[in-house]
Order: sequence, then C-alpha cells, then structure tokens
Amino acid sequence: MRRFSKFCKGMTVAVGMLFGAAGAMAKPKAAQDDGLAAFNAKFRDVILRMDSAATVALWADDGVSLMPDAEPIVGKTDIAKFMAQVDKDFAGCKVTKEEIQWKDARVSGDWASEWGVVHQEVFPPGNKPAIEVYGRIALVLHRAAGEWKIKQEVWQSAPKPAS
Repeated sequence: MRRFSKFCKGMTVAVGMLFGAAGAMAKPKAAQDDGLAAFNAKFRDVILRMDSAATVALWADDGVSLMPDAEPIVGKTDIAKFMAQVDKDFAGCKVTKEEIQWKDARVSGDWASEWGVVHQEVFPPGNKPAIEVYGRIALVLHRAAGEWKIKQEVWQSAPKPAS
C-alpha cells in the first residue's frame, strides 16, 4: 500500500509539472469563448466537404492520431498519407451528416482537451445504402499563433445508441 501511495504522489507531481509547463499552473476551466467553438465548426466543415488538405491543416506538425485497430499515425506527413488513402478508398463517397455532441472541453492556457459523441452518415457512389458510423472522439489541442491545432486525436467506434 505504501508503494502505491508513493506512486500516486509521484504521478501527482508529474501531472502538476506537465500543467505547470503547459499553462503556468493555470487551473483548467470549462471552455467558453476561447476559439474552440470556431475550431469545432471548422473541423466539422472539412469533414462534411471531405477536404483532406484542409483536414491536415488542422493538425500540429507532430500530431498523433489513434484510430481503432490501427498503429498510431505520427506526424503531419503520415496523417496526410493516411488522408490520401482515405480519399482513394472512399472515392465517390459523400459525407451527408457529421454530428459531434461535444460533452466536455477544458482549457489550460494554450492547451485544451475535449471529447464528444459522433454520428456520421456516408453515402457511397451508385445506389448503395448509406453507411452510418457511431463513435467517440477525444482531442488534445495546442494553440500556436492564435490557432488551435490537433496534437492528439483518439477515435473509438461505438454501437448505435438506443433511441
């Protein structure tokens, strides 16, 4: 038990140091008018337009995407390659619905985190039925030169919610 207590105390110090470096020990606050709403609107828009170049532009150079059942995608260059493959695999598809219900957002200086529940509808070319996607997303963002950029993204698939 003493070892566990010592471990927890060490973790508390490490977390305090992390937030100290990120936000001069700024206490995390619920996001209000800090530009996250504008970022989230842009994020939704680029998905609806299937604009891979604009999507990649939302990422920090050293961003990391963690997708289900896949290796981490590390760095803007590899994220761009991933998006190019998405374009190829989903050629002719149209995203008609991109709903993200953001459940929580926290800001500490130039760092933010947020998570939400996602519902997406994609229509393949031809007369094929729509593909509905449900999941959860979490983002870690960093503000540089006044713009939020994605540092880390975690996507988790989820079943269709009960009505």
